[in-house]
Amino acid sequence: AGFFSVPKKCQKAREHFGTVRTQMESLKTKFPADQYYRFHEHWRFVLQRLVFLAAFVVYLESETLVTREAVAEILGIKADREQGFHLDIEDYLSGVLTLASELARLAVNSVTAGDYSRPLRISTFINELDSGFRLLNLKNDSLRKRYDGLKYDVKKIEEVVYDLSIRGLNKEATVGVGEEK
Repeated sequence: AGFFSVPKKCQKAREHFGTVRTQMESLKTKFPADQYYRFHEHWRFVLQRLVFLAAFVVYLESETLVTREAVAEILGIKADREQGFHLDIEDYLSGVLTLASELARLAVNSVTAGDYSRPLRISTFINELDSGFRLLNLKNDSLRKRYDGLKYDVKKIEEVVYDLSIRGLNKEATVGVGEEK
């Protein structure tokens, strides 16, 4: 089945987000809205993981980066801090960095499955993501450390694309250096 089953799997994943929304509704009632950050550590990791899962589903469906607002909607929470229980920007960014690592794996697995154009598209996406992260002034914290790992994902994907071009397995990848695509 391979990549042909991806749309069906994405639909199934979206159904599971319904359960997530129900759980989020319940969680919102367990503490005062103005004390979000007092309890943030309790759900931070789970939220980051859910951001990754939502971002991965959206990427598989459309090969685009999901916005923070769209993730918040998928999870049934707010994007705006003033509205109480929300998707913290650092949790969103952390989930997006997890997506980058998973896409590096997908690039390798795509080649194994005989899909030689996907790694090129992933490479373009990851390079744009890396450019965006470089614009941020990240403090020396966990998010910065996670971002530092992005350069290894970029390198891994570049190696896959390079191998494809050397072997002539991807017509787009064999466009000569300096030529217009």
